[in-house]
Amino acid sequence: MSAEIELTPTSYIVLGLLSMFGEATPYDLKRMVSLSVGQFWTLPHSQLYAEPARLARGGFVTEDQEQDGRRRKLYGLTDRGRESLKDWLGVLTPEPYVLRDPALLKLFFGADARELAAAQLETHRQKLAEYEALGAQDPGTGFRGPWLALELGTRHERETVEFWAEQLKASGSDS
Repeated sequence: MSAEIELTPTSYIVLGLLSMFGEATPYDLKRMVSLSVGQFWTLPHSQLYAEPARLARGGFVTEDQEQDGRRRKLYGLTDRGRESLKDWLGVLTPEPYVLRDPALLKLFFGADARELAAAQLETHRQKLAEYEALGAQDPGTGFRGPWLALELGTRHERETVEFWAEQLKASGSDS
């Protein structure tokens, strides 16, 4: 018998990654997040270690533990987990994304725009280069969603670079 649990965004991240990549340990999930959704959705790594076991108790994933060696736990998607992910994906999300940018918060409260711009410009140029390099790779076949998310992230970084470059220029710097 499975326990009734409420699914959270972290739950759907775990279910989604397992649906894309198959069975995984919590460590595998942590690596997957850092290389994918972690670019736009932050969560404590501790949640990725606790969430699969919670989902197993709810019947959304299977849990198999190695009998010897490191005795790692391996999690896989169940039919219930696959169906829950499918249902969640089918629910429209009309809310805008939440932008949590410490530099923007500091700018709002009066930080020196020139100093912020200099630091932010370098940071966002690096992130843009990283995204563009990823986007230049051939996606081949498979899931299209990650490539669409990458495209939106790339566009966001381009606009952010342009904004900070304008702030730097407006404040009289030649960088």
